[in-house]
Amino acid sequence: MKVYISSDIEGCADVTAWCETEDGQEGYEVACRQMTLETAAACEAAIEMGFTPVVKDGHGNARNIDPWGLPRGTQLIRGWGTSPAGMMFGLDESFAAAVYIGYHAPEGTEGSPLAHTIEHEWFMKLMINDELESEFTLNALYAANFDVPSVFLSGDQAACDHAKKRCPQMTVLPVKEGTGSSTWNMHPQDAVDAIYDGVKTSLKDISRVNPKNLIKDEYKVDFYFKEHRAARAASWYPGAERVDATHVRYIAKDVMDMMIAKMFMTEI
Repeated sequence: MKVYISSDIEGCADVTAWCETEDGQEGYEVACRQMTLETAAACEAAIEMGFTPVVKDGHGNARNIDPWGLPRGTQLIRGWGTSPAGMMFGLDESFAAAVYIGYHAPEGTEGSPLAHTIEHEWFMKLMINDELESEFTLNALYAANFDVPSVFLSGDQAACDHAKKRCPQMTVLPVKEGTGSSTWNMHPQDAVDAIYDGVKTSLKDISRVNPKNLIKDEYKVDFYFKEHRAARAASWYPGAERVDATHVRYIAKDVMDMMIAKMFMTEI
């Protein structure tokens, strides 16, 4: 059995400023180390529970995790698959569960100095069926489309609160809390240990999470772009409606329709 582990960096312990998330900038190597350690803890827990972990590096250039920092037996997907799956590239119905490491608050909220959805420079917010949504929402929906339950998430407090609202049965672990431009963090080793324990516990009974609860008859997706030019470009996607200068709406008939539209409407 396989467990899919989608890893990001902004929600890892101690990561606080944008420069720490960008290759070559101050603090980036330290952030990558913590991302690797937190991901490795999730992998070790999965292996301990009898699963094969498959990790998707889901941040920036998708080449942030140190492969040598992961336990043997782990499979690592680096780079982008150029597909609607995005941060969930490689996931299919053969996986038993999905785990999310280093996740962050969505754009349009104040729970993190690094709050964003997809790209901070592109969006003011993303709404699905009139609810403000996150990268986690998109990724959990993609997993649910393959009947894969989302069982664990670690990240900032706002990301955990948001995920728990969408998937009440999943386990969440806040490793920090954001206020303004600051973060209040667990000790990095304590975060690593807690992730190991949390993932291990969450994999004991994956049947408690029913992914079908996330599936809807249709998805009204409202993209609120920061630039009118991006909205204009997105509005050319078949079926898209430009509501105003920076707001584009698309009605998707199912998850894959939504993810394909998102892929083309946001690759400006």
